[in-house]
This record gives sequence, structure tokens and C-alpha cells, in this order.
Amino acid sequence: MNTPAAAHPILDDLLIDTEADNRPPPRATPAASRGRQLLLGLSVVLIAFNLRPVFSSLSVTLPEIMATSGLTPTAASFLTTLPVLCLGLFAPLAPWLGRRFGTERTLLGCMLLIVVGTLARGSGSLALLFVASAIAGIGIAVNNVLLPALFKRDFAHRAALMMGLYTMAVCGGAAGAAGLTVPLEHALGGGWPRALALWAVPAALVTLLWAPLALPLKPRASESGVTVRGLWRDRLAWQVTLFMGLQSALAYIVMGWLAPILRERGLDAATAGYVVSVSVMTQVLTCLVMPSIAARCRNQVGIAVAVAVLTVAAMLACLFAPLAGVWAWAVLLGIAQGGSFALALTLIVLRSPDSHVAAQLSGMAQGVGYLVAAFGPLLVGLLRGWTGSFASSAVLFVLIGAALVASGLGAGRTQYVRAVAVAKTS
Repeated sequence: MNTPAAAHPILDDLLIDTEADNRPPPRATPAASRGRQLLLGLSVVLIAFNLRPVFSSLSVTLPEIMATSGLTPTAASFLTTLPVLCLGLFAPLAPWLGRRFGTERTLLGCMLLIVVGTLARGSGSLALLFVASAIAGIGIAVNNVLLPALFKRDFAHRAALMMGLYTMAVCGGAAGAAGLTVPLEHALGGGWPRALALWAVPAALVTLLWAPLALPLKPRASESGVTVRGLWRDRLAWQVTLFMGLQSALAYIVMGWLAPILRERGLDAATAGYVVSVSVMTQVLTCLVMPSIAARCRNQVGIAVAVAVLTVAAMLACLFAPLAGVWAWAVLLGIAQGGSFALALTLIVLRSPDSHVAAQLSGMAQGVGYLVAAFGPLLVGLLRGWTGSFASSAVLFVLIGAALVASGLGAGRTQYVRAVAVAKTS
């Protein structure tokens, strides 16, 4: 068995550097003054904030969309799945785009996609709603991959701090959209199209902030200088990938369908949104502490099983338990899902012998993992359409949870993936 000899500096390494293989090495974003450095840090954190509102704002308005537009449960399932599918399909393109156009300009271009996609969802057209969701999903997919690399490159001396801010920003964006979309819809009196389009405003503001930093930078031609061999044939790599994908499937089920589930059980739209918001923000707690806990354990099998079981138990409670305890179940769900997401990222680092393998394993885990994850919200919507109730999703939750436990039993073992990084020869 190829066993790690020592613990990783885990908080620093969680920012997976997709630019680690670039030759020549990428240059840091120019930020000569302290004020410019602060602007750079603020901009990238705000970019992170805009990576999840597309998902959670749709969730809380989905019943209105279905009621006013004639959208069927089956079509709704595809709508909730589409952005997640884009994460899997387009994330693998991110390193190439970064090398071709420069990381900063690529981030800018993808923010424009998010702005356009989010704004176009406000047209009221069902066809354009699907197209716009895909456009925004493409931008999110690429920025998901490139942002951690930029953090690693430009804030190497503050990696742990930036990881914390990144986590809080992503969760804050998701929670804010879940909790505020319905109140904004009521305040504006414009129905769901205007409420969805409103989330283009923060995306547009950060795009304007980022443009002066990104546009002056001429991209420098580079290519991958390292080939990683054996990764896609390695059983452990597939177990890590499946753990990432299956926990993401449960996460996007919650983000896409928890609010409609709670509304079907009797909660009003605003309260259902607040419950989802609380659950998402609770994730920050375990996201920040889980990496350190996992890195100190002899192996991560027990933790993987625990977070999987807790996630499914909390989801079943939200589905069947008395609504009087829904806030407690939401908090438990957030703790479990924050822990499972952080553990998935941690396993990528702990199972990799070096940064080159970690970058490639991260790409594999995100690309394949999000394709797996897309089936979660899709199947929930299809089951709802076929049976007329969300109760049928309980079986799906248990099956995904069982598969998550099985992958965690493998991915949590203390060993490295059998892959080697080999320098390319010119």
C-alpha cells in the first residue's frame, strides 16, 4: 500500500492549484499598493459570492414558476438539473481557458456569462429560462475551478484566511438568494421573473470591479508542463470522485428541491426560503473545522460514514418529521452537508502524493462528480411528477446515502492514489 508519510498542511492545500502544471509558471495579478491588494481580495471574494444564487433563487420560486407558466414537474426537474450538468461538462475546460486567455480575463468573461444568464432569466420566457440557466451554469463551472488557483497564487501567504472567506462567500451567496428572493419578489411586485433577474445586480457590480484589474493584463502563452499517468485507472481515485459526486447530488437536491418540499408540507414561501438559508449558512461551521479534524485522524472512514448518515437522516426528517422541528433539522442538515463537502475537498488533498496529482484529481472529481450530481435533482423532480408527491424521494435519498457510505469506506482509507506526475519533454 502506498501510504502517506505525514499530514498535509491541510488548510493551505485545500485551495487546489489548477495552475500548478503551467509552464512557464503564471504571474501574480499586479497589486502594487495595499489598496489595490485589498481591492483584488474583495473582488475575488465577491466573485465567489455569485457562484450559487443561480441555484437557490430558482428553488424558492419554482412553485410560482410552475403555477404561472405551466411548467410540468418533469420539465422542472430538467431545469433544476441543467446548471449542475453544466458544472460537470464545462469544469474540465477551465485550466485550458486559463492558459489560453489568462486566469483574470477568463474569470471576467465567465462573470459576464453569469450576468447575462441571470438577467435573461427575468424575461418570463420558459425557453429562455432554460437557455439562460445553462449560460450562467457555464460561467459558474469555469470560475469554480479557477478561483481557488488564483487564491493560491495571489494570496499564498494568507491561504487559510482566503479559504475561510471563500467558503463564507459561497455559502453567503446561496443563503442570501434562498432567504431574500421571495421577500424581494413580494416587495417588487413583479413576480418571479424580476426576482430571479435581480441577482444579476451583485454579479454586474463585481464584474465592474474586476474589469479594471483583468483587462490590462495581456495573457501569456503557457501550456501544461506535467502529465499525470494512471489516475483514471485507479480505484481509489474513482472512490474519491464518487464521494464528491454523491455528496454533491444530495447538496443540489437540497438546494433545488428543499424549499418546494417544505412548501408542499405547508410552510409559506418566505419561511421555506429562510429554512434553506439557515441550513446553507450553517454549512460554514463544519466547512471551516472539518479539514483540520479530518487531517488529524488516522483515517477518514468514520467521518465519511457519519456525515453521510447524518445528511440522509436530516433530509428524511425534513420530508416526514413534524414541521415544529424543521429549524433543528435544517441546522443538522447544514452541519452534515458542510462536513461532507469539506471532507470531499480534503480527501482530494489527502489521497494525492503531490500538487500535480491533486490538481488532476480535483479536475476528475469535479468533472465526473458534477455529472453524477446532476442526476440527484433530476430524479427528485421526475419522481415528484410520476407519483404526485415528494415522499417517493425518500427511497432515492437512502440509496444515494448508501452509495455515499460505500464510496467513503474506500476514499477514507489512508493511502495515496496510484498516479504519477511526469514532466513533459519539449
